[in-house]
Amino acid sequence: MHKLSHSYKILLCILGFLVSNSIMGQAVLDSTKMDTPIVMDIDSNDLKLIQANEDSLGLFAYLIVNDSLPDERFLACHQFIPMLVKSLKYKNSFQYPFEQLKSISIQYPADSSFRIFTWQLFVDDNTYKYYGAIQMNTPDLQLFPLVSRPEKAEAPEFEILSNKEWFGALYYAIHSFETEEGTKYLMAGYQQKDFFTKRKILDVISFQNDKPIFGAPVFIREDENDEHPPTKNRVVIEYYAGAGVRLNFDEVHEVILFDHLIEVAEPNGLKRLPDGSYEGYKFENGKWRHIVKVFNQISDEPPSSYQPPKEGKAKRDIFGRSK
Repeated sequence: MHKLSHSYKILLCILGFLVSNSIMGQAVLDSTKMDTPIVMDIDSNDLKLIQANEDSLGLFAYLIVNDSLPDERFLACHQFIPMLVKSLKYKNSFQYPFEQLKSISIQYPADSSFRIFTWQLFVDDNTYKYYGAIQMNTPDLQLFPLVSRPEKAEAPEFEILSNKEWFGALYYAIHSFETEEGTKYLMAGYQQKDFFTKRKILDVISFQNDKPIFGAPVFIREDENDEHPPTKNRVVIEYYAGAGVRLNFDEVHEVILFDHLIEVAEPNGLKRLPDGSYEGYKFENGKWRHIVKVFNQISDEPPSSYQPPKEGKAKRDIFGRSK
């Protein structure tokens, strides 16, 4: 069994002490940040135990992203998972926000029917692992672990996947929509494929027989002409790691908006970069239909120079994006 290093134990004790003292006397949620305080139906004793666990979870979550040693990042991740599951086993734990988990993405749909935890583990410059779990909004724990197996998806945009064959992503937004089969949820996410390549992913979650399914034939690209049918189950946008690419639902224009990419010749070869224009998907009759060009204006010229990632471990924010 891999044990915590001595310095790791000391840091854990110090941080636990500081965090515990910092929250003493405070309400469970800071009601000054919201119009109506949230009342949680969690037993007071259970609540104390969850809060105690959260102190350690917050440290593990921080180390997963920020520790400089691969072994320590792995260890933090492996310590984090069972402790999170243990904390979620308390009755009505869905109501607990886990606000200390700053480096873990926790997303809720508008109907709060579930929440999804996702995070990224940096292994080396060409290897990134993704972890996650879906917790249903039930008094007793109903949890679906997400097992990342992107290699199972030979054609990622055309696969239907279970939670045990998850494509893997760090999700940053959810948007629900209605279909004849019921409510489905758009999931906007990020994935670092390798040192030079990133992906933005637009996936769909639905629930069949009370189990999550990833992917749905709802993305229509009638302008495409290849060996695959024009309907996709998810959208995968692959681009140069030095570029910034947008992908999200735009509330103002009510479309899924994303950068149009072109291949630009750079000294180190061709790179897929945004050209300043936007594509999109518009919701019509339960489907998302592709829009070749959302706006008429376009930048005078495409970007032609991006700084490549520096050698070694790049600096990243809590969602794994290069700073």
